[in-house]
Parts: sequence; C-alpha cells; structure tokens
Amino acid sequence: MLVFSAADFEDFRQPRPDMAPEMEGELDAVVRILAQNRWPWRLHATYDETISRALDVFEHVNQDIPLAGLNWFFDHAETISDQSIDRIAALGGGIAVQHRMAYQGEYFVERYGHGAAEATPPVSRMLAAGVKVSAGTDATRVASYNPWVSLAWLITGKTVAGMQLYPRRNCLDRETALRMWTENVTWFSNEEGKKGRIEVGQLADLIVPNRDFFACGENDIADTTCDMTMVGGKIVYAAGDFARLDESAPPPAMPDWSPVRTFGGYAAHADKGASGHSVSARKAAQACGCSHTCAIHGHQHATAWSSRLPIADLKSFWGALGCACWAV
Repeated sequence: MLVFSAADFEDFRQPRPDMAPEMEGELDAVVRILAQNRWPWRLHATYDETISRALDVFEHVNQDIPLAGLNWFFDHAETISDQSIDRIAALGGGIAVQHRMAYQGEYFVERYGHGAAEATPPVSRMLAAGVKVSAGTDATRVASYNPWVSLAWLITGKTVAGMQLYPRRNCLDRETALRMWTENVTWFSNEEGKKGRIEVGQLADLIVPNRDFFACGENDIADTTCDMTMVGGKIVYAAGDFARLDESAPPPAMPDWSPVRTFGGYAAHADKGASGHSVSARKAAQACGCSHTCAIHGHQHATAWSSRLPIADLKSFWGALGCACWAV
C-alpha cells in the first residue's frame, strides 16, 4: 500500500470502511515523490468512496507534475462509479481487476443486494471509456491463482458456486477476456511489445490448454487445464498428448501445506463423485465450521443468503421452511 490511511479492505462480510481524514495529505506527499521520480504506482481500492478521494489527490498532483506516461493504476475497483472511470481515463491511468467477486459475490449480495452487484466491477464500461484494463488474481490475497476461473467469471458473470451476478451486458466475449489476461497486462508491467502476443519478436512464453477455449461450453471454461507450458522457447511442463516432451516433473508445490499437494492441482475440483458434487465442494462442506447442517441447504449456506427470489426477507422465507443458514 502507498499509505495506510488510503487502504480500504475487501471483506464484504464487513461494512464499508471510511478512510481517515488525513488520507489526502499523506497520499499527496507520497504520490508527489513517485511522480517526480517517474515511478509508476498501484493503489488497492475496493470502493468508489476511496477511489474518488484518491483521484482528488492524483488530479491535484497532476497540476504540478504531469502524470502522462506514468503507468499508474488502481487494483480491484469493484464499486467504481462512471465518473471515477472517466477521471482515470482523463489522467491516463489504468484499472487491474481480479475475480474476487467469483468468491465473495454471495457475501456482497447479502450485504448490498443483487442490483448493486450487477457491475462489480463494471469492466465493460471501463473498456468502453478507453481505460487500460487488465485481469489478474492478486496472488491468493483475494482470489485463486487459477486464470481459468477468472476467465469463466469474466465471460459468464457467475460466482464459483453458480450464482448469476451480472447480466449479459456486463459480461465479456472470450477474446476480450483473454486479451485482458495476455496483451492488456503488458501496459501495467511496462512491457508492451515484448510479450502478450504470439508473434515474431515477442517472448516465446505460451501455453497449450487441454481444450478449445473458444469452442468449449461456458461451464467448462473454469475446468480448463494446461497440457503444455513454454517459457523462453523451452518446454517446462507437458502432459496429455505432449507428455513425451516433458523432461522432468515439476517440483512439489510450495509451501509444504499448499492445498495443491493434497488436491492434486486446482482442476481436481472438477472430479465428480456419485453424489454429483465436486470433490472440493464435498470437502468444503466437511470442513464447514458451523455446528449443524441446515435441513434445506446442508452446508451450502451462501445459497440461502443470495437466492434471487421475489421477496424482501430471505431470512423469514427460508426460515419458514426450516432453514437454519442464518444461525451459522
């Protein structure tokens, strides 16, 4: 973070935090140093209330030290407003989005409602405004490291539990989503023209997926895996039809408590048992910290919290049927 007073958090189970009154002064001092030295920066901000105040600072600094040519950007920006998007575009900044809502969408809907969740973040609007926009994961801080889950979220508008967050107008076509993960990212790392495309003169870093990304069903995108990975023109991983090209197995995942060591890789969640539920869903239910199973929803409590029903009080509706999800 640039300054602690400008750092909002992303736990949608908690009320939106208000940034401290000293935020602008502290942020201004830091941003001036960065701009003077032509050092790009990124600011993690979830809520428009934080973003708009940060933009006040950036615009003020820009009057003295032009920000043009500095590839600075916001991360996350789930509730960013149209006005803030246009302000970022005017300053030449960018927005890096992560698929946090694929995992926290139900929590967001529980607190703010479906209407507020329909454009969180408004990626289509960002792109239409001409803002530089990329996709990523923020490591494992707010989402999974798996890019295919992110691509599925951008294209389908659904959470990993299957809840439809976004109307189709806020979802992306497959090519646009893929470019956000490849070509668009290079602006953010100041590597435009060096990588991000399969063409002469760019780095020979590429992967071969185990299915046709452009032809497979939308529900199959998240389960995509990699059959071959090439870095710098050298094959560093190969499986399936390319297994003969793999010179050595990858080392065990680190750290030693990594879930990948137990589950055998992220895509292991696609393995179905006799119940029809994925392995990870069954294990998550077994690991649920609540003291009892709901008679209606089992341990899938978020289903009750976020169901789209034509009633105002979900708790009373499900409660009348014997649901105990609100007791967890």
